[in-house]
Amino acid sequence: MNHSRPNAGAPHEPDLPPYQVVLAETDWESLQTAFGSGEDLPGVLARLLEPDPKVQVSALSELGELVGHQNTIYEATAPVAMYVAGILTHPAAMALRPYRNVPIRATLLNWLVSTAYDASDEIVGRTEQYFPGFLTPGTIVAAFRDLRPMLYRAVAPFLRDSHEDVREAAVIAALILAEHPALAEHRDHLAVHARAILDTSSDNPNRRVARKALEAWGHDVPDPEPFREEPWDWGPHSDGRGDLEPPF
Repeated sequence: MNHSRPNAGAPHEPDLPPYQVVLAETDWESLQTAFGSGEDLPGVLARLLEPDPKVQVSALSELGELVGHQNTIYEATAPVAMYVAGILTHPAAMALRPYRNVPIRATLLNWLVSTAYDASDEIVGRTEQYFPGFLTPGTIVAAFRDLRPMLYRAVAPFLRDSHEDVREAAVIAALILAEHPALAEHRDHLAVHARAILDTSSDNPNRRVARKALEAWGHDVPDPEPFREEPWDWGPHSDGRGDLEPPF
């Protein structure tokens, strides 16, 4: 399922296969999740396209537990991420979340952010200190990281989205995915978006991602505010059931 679009003379990221193909052609029962096989995943994924946003958010939260439990990349994480990225343009992604005037698309993107971060250079670098060979080609995490150019291509159209929450989530996802060497040519362009996050966002974890990306890519960071170096306090897949309740 490695589809690409011809573009003579220019490097390009491979296209995602259609989400219907991911759903139909993945052997879900053979893939490991946090709680056994992935046999239940097709039903959960299908609920992401329900017209009721409460059902959508609940399904996304369930996916977080099945394929992102304890910030872990499982065998089933990769095809689930491909499916989630593949439905970003689906009309169901424009449903508004309960109690918030935010499209489900922003929630899908934030799920991708959290999942990509679990396989980011920062996290795998820490893990390799204790588990040498963690990124050996063919391992589960290495295979997921190989998907980053494909996932980036799905996220990139939303970098200038008209909705602030969608736009910010897309930028953060792109910054993390662009750690892949094949995406280095996009980093100067993404630096502009990273600076916009520092200028406008009040979300500290997002600001941290933007700042660290700029620093890693050799850009000056004009914002002098200190960032505490502490574990990722965002919650890897926290954008779920708790948001179904009205704010008080």
